[in-house]
Amino acid sequence: MASDSRRQFWKRNTKVPGSLLKEGSKMYAQSKSKRASSFHEFAKSTSDAWDIGDDEEEEFMSFASQSLNSKVAMATAAQVIQNHNKLKEPPGEKMQQSESFDEIKRNGKVVKSNSEVQLSVSSGGSLGRVTLQKQQSLPSRPVIPLVARISDQNASGVPPMTIREKSRHEKFKQLLSSANTDLEELRKYSWSGVPREVRSVTWRLLSGYLPANMERREITLQRKREEYFGFIEQYYDSRNEEHHQDTYRQIHIDIPRTNPLIPLFQQPSVQEIFERILFIWAIRHPASGYVQGINDLVTPFFVVFLSEHVEEDVENFDVTNLSETVQRNIEADSFWCMSKLLDGIQDNYTFAQPGIQKKVKALEELISRIDEQVHVHFRKYEVEYLQFAFRWMNNLLMRELPLRCTIRLWDTYQSEPDGFSHFHLYVCAAFLIKWRKEILEEDDFQGLLMLLQNLPTIHWGNEEVGLLLAEAYRLKYMFADAPNHYRR
Repeated sequence: MASDSRRQFWKRNTKVPGSLLKEGSKMYAQSKSKRASSFHEFAKSTSDAWDIGDDEEEEFMSFASQSLNSKVAMATAAQVIQNHNKLKEPPGEKMQQSESFDEIKRNGKVVKSNSEVQLSVSSGGSLGRVTLQKQQSLPSRPVIPLVARISDQNASGVPPMTIREKSRHEKFKQLLSSANTDLEELRKYSWSGVPREVRSVTWRLLSGYLPANMERREITLQRKREEYFGFIEQYYDSRNEEHHQDTYRQIHIDIPRTNPLIPLFQQPSVQEIFERILFIWAIRHPASGYVQGINDLVTPFFVVFLSEHVEEDVENFDVTNLSETVQRNIEADSFWCMSKLLDGIQDNYTFAQPGIQKKVKALEELISRIDEQVHVHFRKYEVEYLQFAFRWMNNLLMRELPLRCTIRLWDTYQSEPDGFSHFHLYVCAAFLIKWRKEILEEDDFQGLLMLLQNLPTIHWGNEEVGLLLAEAYRLKYMFADAPNHYRR
């Protein structure tokens, strides 16, 4: 939509959450190369930092088996790294860009990022676990640097606690300490973000895991935690049985891929926790079972519930420093909250994943009505929405945004009715249109896919997520609540 109509919308609708500020434009320059003849050719030479050999999505998409010209792929990959580094370079910090680019041209390989080197040094082979160890090599393509501190919620340099935020914080404490928490009021305040100090309790309440009645909370937590570990005793040994081997094998493969650049998730104790959570969920949901992507959905809950017991940055925290009781509580709470989330989007993970296919189709229809120019541009270069939006729906944009942004996003998702299943569609639409200028500058299939699979969001924080959510709300207001509006 035109920028004028956006401003008019927010002037007319003062009660909607969030606010729409004027966005600064960002350049995302990429070299133009020969057009790839198929998506599979493109996919064979590129992938994302978390996708180390994902075979399931390739089977799902059923693409052709020809190979992309390696020189074209390497030139494009090198240019993408060079341009992304320019976008990410902090003020006053000199980037040794030319050396990295020369290294790529000499060796024909993507150079490891500084964060990757730091990660390999910190790991140092000291984890000692053979069965669930970190992948030995990260993908040979553009790698997103180590995620900034999870606790750093203000990437744009905004002071962490304004007077307004202090007032909101007090309101949260008041709501959470009342004998019966008003959940509607809690959702209203959570829409624009939950303070870190009260996020764990708020998420338990908004997930429906914790009752609103204060007196029942402790009893409920104790009962549900005991119930989860009852499942462990009952089912976990069955992972070695033949009819569960495929499920356990896929979980076993995916866990080291979960946020591979964050040291927290490479600890054996954390990987064991994830293994138990995912296996028990799969056993208890035979209609879908385990599907790649579900492993990502555990991480925000795990980090939020871990942060309840850790004051410092959790990214490098050694979980074994916590007592066994605390570790068990974090594990059980993560399991139940993830289960509540998946209850609302389970058709995303049943056979053939019909929920995802419907959502991708809905996104295509929505974009054709919101921004016909972008839609026609995709058609012109034969870019199918499924080729980039499948991952957006399957992983709830977790592979497109830093983890700190996902946590902020989920504050709002849990505040919205059907946030994960319905509102997410409008967030994806707003996210796509956010990059319309860069999309329209690309004039070939390969360049478009490289852009859409490596969007420069690594330095995003609360401000950028707030703008995204405000635009998503505007789209929902215009299209979901008035479906005949702008009908073509």
